[in-house]
Amino acid sequence: MSLKKQFIKTKPVCKVTFSIDAKDADSAAVVGDFNNWNASEGTLSKLKNGTFKATYDLVKDAIYEFKYVIDGAYVNDPEADFYKWNDYAGSENSVLVV
Repeated sequence: MSLKKQFIKTKPVCKVTFSIDAKDADSAAVVGDFNNWNASEGTLSKLKNGTFKATYDLVKDAIYEFKYVIDGAYVNDPEADFYKWNDYAGSENSVLVV
């Protein structure tokens, strides 16, 4: 799993690349505050090496909670900036600071 942040000097956005190694998975998505927790808006593309990956423009100076959805199972990112408990889900969410 990996998070890559690329700040754009001329725009108030940060290009964030989400990637997760899931060789045996059929589908993967990233869901969070930035896409209303909608897996269809956070679809990740599967690469030949089995990694799922996508890049999204997120507003800078913000904090986002997110998770990966791998074949329907929710998974946190070990490289998240930190984790935050979510009473609604009854578990921790990954947190991204941009």
